[in-house]
Amino acid sequence: MLDQAIHFSPYLKSVIWGGERLASYKGVATDQSSIGESWEISAVPGHVSVVDRGELKGKSLTELISIYGAELVGADIYKKYGENFPLLIKLIDARDDLSVQVHPDDELARKRHNCPGKTEMWHVIETAPDAKIYVGLKEAITPDEYERRVADNTIMDVICAYDSAPGDTFFLPAGRIHAIGAGNLLAEIQETSDITYRIYDYDRRDKDGNPRQLHTEEARDAIDYRVYPSYKSEPVDSVLADCEYFVVRKYEAGEKAVDIHLDRESFTIIMCLKGEVRVDYAVDAEAPRRSVTIGQGDTWLFPAVIRSIKVEGEGEILSVNA
Repeated sequence: MLDQAIHFSPYLKSVIWGGERLASYKGVATDQSSIGESWEISAVPGHVSVVDRGELKGKSLTELISIYGAELVGADIYKKYGENFPLLIKLIDARDDLSVQVHPDDELARKRHNCPGKTEMWHVIETAPDAKIYVGLKEAITPDEYERRVADNTIMDVICAYDSAPGDTFFLPAGRIHAIGAGNLLAEIQETSDITYRIYDYDRRDKDGNPRQLHTEEARDAIDYRVYPSYKSEPVDSVLADCEYFVVRKYEAGEKAVDIHLDRESFTIIMCLKGEVRVDYAVDAEAPRRSVTIGQGDTWLFPAVIRSIKVEGEGEILSVNA
């Protein structure tokens, strides 16, 4: 039985807009610079996470699902996704503004790319002064007006801008225009998909001096043109986001142990945002317990057969279930 917590080697991705906080935030020694993303748990082809410690060291996430199936991910998830892990977990550090983007929904992505679409969420961890999150339309526009505004550089005039602060959460269903502003360090939980339509990039150039590619026409049919009262999420008890793809909860651990909600038959991912916590776990409340210490910026995967998880220490964590 796969009754042990699993840790993977993160994939640190250097990008044109990346900052210099992620390595120190995670406590990782590296010579890389401009690290914009740390892929904590990934099954994206070409960047599948690999176990970096314990008796499973060296095995990829895909191999683990092939071997353990429902024990790892849960029976319903295994039936739905097979050996495809359904979520991608990232940390993001934006030194500069990211491009304005939109993601297709599952139907459009399967039609065009034969892969899932991308619904995601952001939870802000740290911010620099004047950091912004750009998300959603603040006035109604037509597809034709969208294209015109991209062409004449006025698309930002119709996108909502929020002053971001630690603890803010933004849920981003497929089709919602969005961009991470400079100065944000945040956690991102998303469907396993690397399909992004870049709408606008501030006339930014790549390392060779060329304009970065835009996907204006592809995005036209993917955008949700509706206007909503607010695009900032308000937590309900511990729940930050709850949709068909994932549920994300936030807990503050202290002297008293916190029980993690396990109301879905799913694996559980725990990410420590601040401090350090000890996680005690077992297949049920009566079984012998194991424990693992999780420090700031670290992420662990607990197989679906683990049905009792308690956290104590001084820190903040996110728990994620599919």
